[in-house]
Amino acid sequence: MHLHPYLGFGGQAREALEFYQSCLGGTLELMTVADSPVAAQIPAHMQNHILHGSLSSGPLTLNASDMQEDVGRTHSVTLALTSHDPEHARQVFDALAQGGAVTHPLSPSFWGGTFGQLTDRYGHHWMMNVLPQSQTNGQD
Repeated sequence: MHLHPYLGFGGQAREALEFYQSCLGGTLELMTVADSPVAAQIPAHMQNHILHGSLSSGPLTLNASDMQEDVGRTHSVTLALTSHDPEHARQVFDALAQGGAVTHPLSPSFWGGTFGQLTDRYGHHWMMNVLPQSQTNGQD
């Protein structure tokens, strides 16, 4: 079983996924309402909305859509990234923080690794954990 986060955006899914691709790399696939089999059932003003988008980068898959309605959810979700490469983790963290807010700077943690938190420009929360060298077992 694999967990693939599915994020909702109010008309900003294309912009957000392109931003995340610039931060995380990977392959981006986008399907607009107009290009889908359900186009005739969706109002004209929503034809350019993203029905389904997927960003794949290594073991990471991030899905998104403009079609999810806000139903007054009270639960919070944080996207947690774990890295074995401090330099790459710093690059990704700094990229995700552009236009957002760092809530905990990427810095040494009490468990010997490096940890940071931010809220990106779309309001999604991210954590970055860089494992200490002793826990990486020589992995990159």
